Amino acid sequence: MATAATMVSSAGGLLAMLNESHPQLKLHALSNLNTFVDYFWPEISTSVPVIESLYEDEEFDQRQLAALVASKVFYHLGEHNVSLSYALGAGPLFDVSEDSDYVHTVLAKALDEYASHKIREAESNEATEVDPRLEAIVERMLDKCIKDGKYQQAIGMAIECRRLDKVAEAIVRSDNVDATLAYCSNVSHNFVNRREYRSEVLRLLVEVYEKSPSPNYLSMCQWLMFLDKPEDVASILEKLLRSENKDDALLAFQIAFDLVENEHQAFLLRVRDRLSGPNLQPSDPVQSIPVDSDRAATEDAEASEDVPLLEESRPSGGTITAADPKEVIYAERLGKLKGILSGETSIQLTLQFLYSHNKSDLHILKTIKQSVEMRNSVCHSATIYANAIMHAGTTVDTFLRENLDWLSRATNWAKFSATAGLGVIHSGHLQQGRSLMAPYLPQGGAGGGGSPYSEGGALYALGLIHANHGEGIKQFLRDSLRSTNVEVIQHGACLGLGLAALGTADEDIYDDIKSVLYTDSAVAGEAAGIGMGLLMVGTASEKASEMLAYAHETQHEKIIRGLALGIALTVYGREEEADTLIEQMTRDQDPILRYGGMYALALAYRGTANNKAIRQLLHFAVSDVSDDVRRTAVLALGFVMYSEPEQVPRIVSLLSESYNPHVRYGAAMAVGISCAGTGLSEAISLLEPLTSDVVDFVRQGALIAMAMVMVQISEASDSRVGAFRRQLEKIVLDKHEDTMSKMGAILASGILDAGGRNVTIKLLSKTKHDKITAVVGLAVFSQFWYWYPLIYFVSLAFSPTALIGLNSDLKVPKFDFVSHAKPSLFEYPKPITVTTTTSAVKLPTAVLSTSARAKARASKKEAEKANAEKAAGESSSGATNLGKGKSTDKDGESMQVDAPAEKKNEPEPSFEILTNPARVVPAQEKYIKFLEDSRYVPVKSSPSGFVLLRDLRPDEPEVLSLTDAPSSTTSSTGGGSTGQQAQASAMAVDEEPQPPPAFEYTA
Repeated sequence: MATAATMVSSAGGLLAMLNESHPQLKLHALSNLNTFVDYFWPEISTSVPVIESLYEDEEFDQRQLAALVASKVFYHLGEHNVSLSYALGAGPLFDVSEDSDYVHTVLAKALDEYASHKIREAESNEATEVDPRLEAIVERMLDKCIKDGKYQQAIGMAIECRRLDKVAEAIVRSDNVDATLAYCSNVSHNFVNRREYRSEVLRLLVEVYEKSPSPNYLSMCQWLMFLDKPEDVASILEKLLRSENKDDALLAFQIAFDLVENEHQAFLLRVRDRLSGPNLQPSDPVQSIPVDSDRAATEDAEASEDVPLLEESRPSGGTITAADPKEVIYAERLGKLKGILSGETSIQLTLQFLYSHNKSDLHILKTIKQSVEMRNSVCHSATIYANAIMHAGTTVDTFLRENLDWLSRATNWAKFSATAGLGVIHSGHLQQGRSLMAPYLPQGGAGGGGSPYSEGGALYALGLIHANHGEGIKQFLRDSLRSTNVEVIQHGACLGLGLAALGTADEDIYDDIKSVLYTDSAVAGEAAGIGMGLLMVGTASEKASEMLAYAHETQHEKIIRGLALGIALTVYGREEEADTLIEQMTRDQDPILRYGGMYALALAYRGTANNKAIRQLLHFAVSDVSDDVRRTAVLALGFVMYSEPEQVPRIVSLLSESYNPHVRYGAAMAVGISCAGTGLSEAISLLEPLTSDVVDFVRQGALIAMAMVMVQISEASDSRVGAFRRQLEKIVLDKHEDTMSKMGAILASGILDAGGRNVTIKLLSKTKHDKITAVVGLAVFSQFWYWYPLIYFVSLAFSPTALIGLNSDLKVPKFDFVSHAKPSLFEYPKPITVTTTTSAVKLPTAVLSTSARAKARASKKEAEKANAEKAAGESSSGATNLGKGKSTDKDGESMQVDAPAEKKNEPEPSFEILTNPARVVPAQEKYIKFLEDSRYVPVKSSPSGFVLLRDLRPDEPEVLSLTDAPSSTTSSTGGGSTGQQAQASAMAVDEEPQPPPAFEYTA
């Protein structure tokens, strides 16, 4: 055949043979044409009708060969559809294993045809007949992939073609089932657009896992949560808790912490309630006391609703005699597990971490406070917001206590906000929430009968303290709501109730809030609309149509806006199920409801990067007549795309240059929301020009967005962070800067150092599920455009940047691990030094050059001396003080300019030893390694968050690091107030006193 190929120069003779009557000649011609088709297809194409007629001739026994030749000719002619139909006619002669461009192209076409057919069938819910030949080709290809060991390819194609039987086969036959399942889960999350089909894929994965000998319960429970199967999760957890093996109990705790991280309160409570109690009839009451010892504090006197939950594991005093030891152990473990599932354990540990590691710099706040004019109530309030955000969850309210007189200037709604700010500072302080807010709460309490504004603010604060964990406070908030008809107090109570009962869909609470809505008071109605939405998050309940009907009836813009956002919240995460409601809202004549439609699109398709949703939003962003709707449409892109942050700057880059300032603002916020905490270079480059935009509110949005992107990014990893901090300071100090951008700069300062510089903004948990509370928090926060008190919702999106290792008693043992990166890359920002501010105001005096030189020499000697002493001190104090030696400000005097230079004498180490619990920022996670000879080994290798540790040497005594009561670490509050680091006292001994302030030499 090869020799023939060299001799043949034309296909003319072979084509002539096709017209012969003898079938043998036709067969000879066709088999040779099949060989030469790649060379002579232009010539053969003229005789295609003859080849086609051979295929159509039922008597001709080599029809399939004719179809194959015709298919190849049409492939070369670029007619891929016709080529595919003839390839199907070629039957088994079409060899899927052949490695040629022709086969690859036709197979791709076949796959697309088959997949689109299956998708149409699924969407129309009507079974239509697929060409069996097409199905046969697809099956042959999938079988070939599985046979060749290309399991990932097979899974990808099978998922696309909706052939779950083949997906299961590929998973079961793969050599590493765990990795294949993880890949499959990843594909279904990122590439399957329809929610119901994704659920089918995950159901299949769960089935496959259940059959495997050693199932990966961590992933399985995540999928079961997505499928909303609390009883299955409860049975897995119970099985692990009852296991003889102690490691299984640790795994159960780890699963619980991972589930809690997704913040799905209603689901967790259902799991908790389905765990069966231990059957301890004649049991030992002493056994169950340690269960709750670490939560004893959290069980507040008011937490009347929480009591039944613990009753099960605390049987009424029986005798110690005949208790089954297994049940006693189970009771103890169950108590701990319920503590985790109710969120109390993680909240308590987070609170202790944020309290003991608080590094917020009060000088920043003092600078802001001094430079803000008293008459400017917007900036005054913004400073209070910034303080609350800066100290979110740290329980440190030093700044407020030191400036009570200044604080008291807040009146009316500013007073409401100031009181609510305490809720952010103490968020998670479950055991003392009520007592902290008692002076401000309505009726009774120390300051009963106070201003309605502070009472409303206090109820809102209670919601913020108990956000997403409101078991113990719901009843109190309901009573407060029922017993008042003051709209300000109703406003606070509605927001507080919505936060505390987030997503629980409690009918009674819904009715309470609805009755407030029907009073048709603008102020209370707005909060009622939002509160109903928060209560019904993601339930897609028919209540939405009720809310929509009322939005059409009422005359108050505020109420319509509150309801529009509330309706959007109800369809959270429902994807295509929400399409009819979205369609209804986006076509409404009222721009406020269309604006709600944008939020509905954003929240229904949150983090899915769904093309249809993006297309719709971009369409509204450039075509709607209302600026509000256009702004929100662009902003909503941030919510749809937060799972792929690197794509967002590219998508909104043109919109960020729009002539319409509202669209530019939306673009800035979209980047801020989706790229929050990533420090993404493209995002910063896009926001930089917007921070000096000509329109004041665009500057405000860009500053806030920039702070969100840069949160927890150090100056060492991106120099623009330092420049941005200086820019904020400049805007705040500039007397001529307008109020809007000043407010933006003040809020940005707060977000940049949020939570004592120990939290970041995260919308995805480590298992790549969305954090419901965080997404909802940012959605309501973005409403601050209309209503400033909603700024506090941003605190719901904060998650601590910590690695907290826990032993089997859920205590925090001391152990070391390594961060393989230079300490300076991830250290805390240096505290501001105050020396420059005093000399900055003075006019420069003429100074002789000789005296200037003498001064420079003296300061250089001073620096060298300090350097020598510091080096001596540091060698003894070890790695802990590494970051703190450089506590000078960037732009100081000559003395301070020398300070970084002196560090160069000793090279910076390339790693850092961290001690549990430690601050680990997101960018640092890839450098975290556990020591090989460590006593503790993590149950699941996770570089941050709550990690349960297996103790390899259980006989040795343990050293615990976090104490139960935050009061033991008072140094951090004191340290914070002087602007020093908390541990600075240890260093102070070795350091020299500061040089005297600058003065003129006149002799």
